[in-house]
Amino acid sequence: MNASELREAVAQLLVIRASGHATDRQRRYPRWELSNEDLKQLLEAGVGGVILLGGTATELQQRCRTFQRWAGRPLLLCADVEEGVGQRFEGASWLVPPMALGRLHQKAPKRAVQLAEEYGRCCGNQAKRCGLNWVLAPVCDVNSNPDNPVINVRAWGEDPETVGELAGSFQRGLAATGVLGCAKHFPGHGDTAIDSHLELPVLQHSRQRLEALELQPFRTLIKEGVSSVMTAHLLIPSLDQHWPATLSPDVLTSLLRVDLGFNGLIVTDALVMEAISAQHSAGEAAVLAFAAGADLILMPADAIKAIDALCVALRSGRIPMSRLNDSLDRRKAALDSISIASDSASTDDDHRIETADERTLTLKLVQESLDISSSKTSSVAAINGINLIRVDGVLPCPVLPTEAPALSLPKSLGFQPVLCHPLGISPWEDPLNPLAPLALNRLGSGPVFLQLFIRGNPFQGNRSIREPWTEALKQLINANRLFGLVVYGSPYVWEALRDAVPPSIPAAFSPGQMPDAQQQLLQRLLNPASASVSTNEFTD
Repeated sequence: MNASELREAVAQLLVIRASGHATDRQRRYPRWELSNEDLKQLLEAGVGGVILLGGTATELQQRCRTFQRWAGRPLLLCADVEEGVGQRFEGASWLVPPMALGRLHQKAPKRAVQLAEEYGRCCGNQAKRCGLNWVLAPVCDVNSNPDNPVINVRAWGEDPETVGELAGSFQRGLAATGVLGCAKHFPGHGDTAIDSHLELPVLQHSRQRLEALELQPFRTLIKEGVSSVMTAHLLIPSLDQHWPATLSPDVLTSLLRVDLGFNGLIVTDALVMEAISAQHSAGEAAVLAFAAGADLILMPADAIKAIDALCVALRSGRIPMSRLNDSLDRRKAALDSISIASDSASTDDDHRIETADERTLTLKLVQESLDISSSKTSSVAAINGINLIRVDGVLPCPVLPTEAPALSLPKSLGFQPVLCHPLGISPWEDPLNPLAPLALNRLGSGPVFLQLFIRGNPFQGNRSIREPWTEALKQLINANRLFGLVVYGSPYVWEALRDAVPPSIPAAFSPGQMPDAQQQLLQRLLNPASASVSTNEFTD
């Protein structure tokens, strides 16, 4: 093929980042989300995939149509919607995190497996209605490390059997919708205490340990026929002493292709992440990943430089042309396997994204994942107190819109909100001292209703998880100021704190942080008589 044909062929292997919003001014992360002009030029030049984030589900529909029109050829259109399309795009279903079903699996395994399949079907159907054809899920990492700052509740469980069974069930539900799935992050990101968005984690596990734990869910998903596998930015010396998994032929070709027999698409995790970009230029990272065995290059730091470098490597013989042909064939096979439904843009005449059954599933998953250890406040009178909320997510914070139940329901009882955030106010007397007490005088007077939104969050490390909340609870109890405790997100934080709360003080946990979870939990905790009946006690 000539130079122009080669460039267009190589471009098909790139997946670039775009905002779900229509205008450049609305981009939340302009550092990574290309402008419309750049997107149009790259898609017209042959770039074959787009990953989207942000906006509403109806905006997403239009964006997907626009990108397809600009490209003039079939695109891979994907999103990180591990917890439902509503996790990233308002107006769709935002489901509880997978770990919620992992906890349910401990007491009701059949029920958890059934719900995981419904979960996958919901993700796939809504993705398809919005114009997506590729869901970057399920997570197949086994969260064996409670201090994991980036996987945490994104995992389906803490042991390979649970993760394999639930992720496999999710994949069956997703596959039934005709949407591509993606098992990630190979060969397993669950036992890390470092966030690969920020630096390169190193796992010192033996091959025997990897076979027994990390690799098992991926074997299950490969047997289920998952369409793609995403790499992890991890250095595992027992597999490759020099190259991280994303750039390692020993991991991507020898282990994944040969030993595990995976024949689908291998896609890198985002190459803009610091674990890769801090050590390699945009062009060299793309070449190393492709030479190692990756088919698709996700979010290169510079798309043009990545295309240039790949073309040079192919023309020089550094990478054989057969690798390009193989990857293009796998990409075409994946696109050909996608079922294009005639109603892909809507479910009925009013263009709903979420069906009644999917709404029921959303609420059912919340109900079955709540843990209410006390409900002593059914007749709470109005009080003047503090609603102390700790949020460890990125800004803007989608779990706390202006009328979020975590703000509005306590306010109706007289609790005034005080929001603490890594980029804003600190709740501690000395923010630089990890053992500092709460700054009660600065925060205000009256009883304290403490709500902690803490889970593994990319780019946050585990700062909030390591904060001394057990000591803070004791401080509040000793001062006779603790009104109640709610933990949203990490079960590990909840398990560390719940025994410190006296039975007379209301306390509760929800793996989900979204407004639906807040509403159901707080109605039961603050006014149980008005809450719906829970199905949390279901057993097989």
